[in-house]
Amino acid sequence: MPLVRIDLVKGRSDTQVRAVADAVHAAVVEVLAVPERDRFQIVTEHEAGRVIALDAGLGFERSEDIVMIQIFTQSGRSTDVKRQLYAAVTASLARVGVAGEDVFIGYVENTPADWSFGFGRAQYIEGDLGIPAAAAPSR
Repeated sequence: MPLVRIDLVKGRSDTQVRAVADAVHAAVVEVLAVPERDRFQIVTEHEAGRVIALDAGLGFERSEDIVMIQIFTQSGRSTDVKRQLYAAVTASLARVGVAGEDVFIGYVENTPADWSFGFGRAQYIEGDLGIPAAAAPSR
């Protein structure tokens, strides 16, 4: 159950914003093997100059079309799976016109105890939801 935050600079049409969200979700579903309807995304648009993402020493520049993505999900996935996810998100976004240098991803892991889906309850811990295989304790 990933929670995905997507931050954009204002200027895209509603159709383009939805295409970005859909592209990110398609990659998450493909690589992390989550159900299609397991979709929790927050898309925020910011005024120009309110999203700052400099070079980080890699030798390339980003444009105002930057898409900053934070993926919050339960721990347990391998480094290889994370690398596959980054590549899949970038490829999926390329299909809707986002350049590779304009894709920034932060991956944040947590545990089943860190989620509540409503009613002030911890559904994973209380047994209402099965703990995803990626986060299940190893035996």
